[in-house]
Parts: sequence; structure tokens; C-alpha cells
Amino acid sequence: MPEQKPGLFSRLFGVDAPAPQTPGPPQMSPPPQGAAPKTSWMQRLASGLKRSSDQLTGGIAEIFTKKKLDQAMLDELEDVLIQADFGLDVASSITAALRRDRFERDISPEEVRALMAAEIERTLAPVAQPLPIDAAQKPFVILMVGVNGSGKTTTIGKLASLFSAQGKSVILAAGDTFRAAAIEQLQVWGQRTGAPVIARPAGSDAAGLAFDALTEAKAQGRDILIIDTAGRLQNRDELMGELEKIIRVIKKVDPSAPHATLLTLDATTGQNALNQVEIFGRRAGVTGLVMTKLDGTARGGILVAIAKKYGLPVHFIGVGEGIDNLEPFAANDFARALTGEIA
Repeated sequence: MPEQKPGLFSRLFGVDAPAPQTPGPPQMSPPPQGAAPKTSWMQRLASGLKRSSDQLTGGIAEIFTKKKLDQAMLDELEDVLIQADFGLDVASSITAALRRDRFERDISPEEVRALMAAEIERTLAPVAQPLPIDAAQKPFVILMVGVNGSGKTTTIGKLASLFSAQGKSVILAAGDTFRAAAIEQLQVWGQRTGAPVIARPAGSDAAGLAFDALTEAKAQGRDILIIDTAGRLQNRDELMGELEKIIRVIKKVDPSAPHATLLTLDATTGQNALNQVEIFGRRAGVTGLVMTKLDGTARGGILVAIAKKYGLPVHFIGVGEGIDNLEPFAANDFARALTGEIA
């Protein structure tokens, strides 16, 4: 295997990420590697949001061809924003800001983008919060939840690598006991990141596994335990009930756990993500969000709509499959990339 080049972790923390181990089962391809030059996070973010930004900038360029800003142009812009899944509230706030600052004045597409970026940043800034790891809670228990295919297991692997690079000892729990492939996938991530994985045969009781994993993590003195869970649709009451059972059982070992419950959202689901936030928040006590697959959609505005409606912390975003394509969420960077202010 080619020598891994210094990447995100060495730049952020002054240490190299753990070297990947020999791949396990063939179901999981290794993280992208090779001789291609490393790109910066800002370059990856701009590239990942290109479909969303292209749609926005194209719509803006078509609308703002007149000299002076009028109501018809604002109405057209509102339609473009709603089509990009910003939602009515965010679209209205952006057009209201333009009306207030530039109505009946000359305005260029570039000025519209800059004003939009500022308004989006104002919406996102309150939710752009790092994930606080309380060292007094040992282990600090992170429960990962979300619907099928949202990227939970891959996100867990990336988080394990990130925390390991910070010098924290991590242990993983393969709580998606419905799928043998999910267990094997997490074991591969464990090999790559040096994190032990607590696993049981497919079909085992997920709540019992979570109990055993937390008990073992405490016995080993681990800093962080990340528990995977099976993907479940938010409208399946019996499956949401099983998730509530996992949480009840965890609390038998540590009444304060889980210390963070992270909902992984697939950006390609668009407006359905709003419903996921509402129901998982109510049933599982979600404390923060991770948005994945932003590079797979032209509707990156959904993250802005979620921030506006729910105000939950957004800890991380992902714009690719690589192990370093998960980054703490920054409102300014996201707003500028989404509106084409950076390329």
C-alpha cells in the first residue's frame, strides 16, 4: 500500500493520522489514497457544494439582469431559494434583507451573492458549534442515530480517526446488529483507526450489546465510546421504540449517558431531513447533527432550513468518502461555498 501523505490531522493537530491497516472484508473499499496532491478543506468544501452553488449562482445570474432591484426580481429569487430547499422562512429573510438594503437601487449578481452569504452566515453562526467532549465523563458516550443509508457507520469511522488523532482512546460498538455487513464495516474502520470494536453476531440484541460495550469501555478506562445503531425510518414506531430501549439500557450503566446523541442526516433527502430532525429529536433526545453527502445534491440549502427551524448544533459536515472529508462545521466557510463566493 502506498505511503499515506500528511493530511488533515497533521495540519490540525500536529500529529499524523493512524496509518490504515490491511483491509478486511471485501464489502468495504479502502479510503481513497494515491499519488494525487492533497487538497485543502476549503477546496473540498467548494467542490462538494458545487452542485448547490451552481444552481444558486445560475438562478441569480438569470434574475439580476436589470439595473434596479424590484419586487419581481425578489419574487423570482425567493422561488430559486425554495427550490434549493432553503425553506420559506430562510428565503423570506434573505429577500427581506435585499429589499431593506438595496430596493430600487442598482445591484449586480455578485452583490446579491455577497448579501446572501452574509444572511446565511447569520442564520448558521448560532448552530456552528464544536462537539464538546467532557473529560470528566469517562467514557464519553456518543450514540449515533439516523435513517438507513445516512452514513452513520462511515461517520463513526471518521470520528474515531479524528479523536484518535487528538490523543483520545476510542472504542466502538457495532450496534447495528440487523446487518452483518454493518458489523464488518465497523470492524474495518476499527482496524484502520486502532479502535477496538465490541461486536456480537448479527441478530443479537442491540440494547444488550450497548450495555456490554459501555461496561467494557469503563473497565478499560477509554476516553470515548461511539455506539452505532441500525438505520431506522423515523415513521416506524416499533423501531424508534427499540432505539429508546437502547438509551434506557445505557443509563443502567451510566445514568448520564449517552452524553451526546448525534443524528446523521443525508443532504440528498432534502425536505425529509426536517421531519427526521423533529422525530429523532423527540424520541432519541438528539443533541447535535452531522450532515453528510453534501456533494451529492444541488439542495445544500436544507442545512440552512434546519438551522433556522430547530437551532440544533451542527457539529460536522461531510463532502466525500475520504477519511479526512469530515470537518467541524464553520458557518462562514459554508455560506461562502454555498453561494459561490469561494471556488
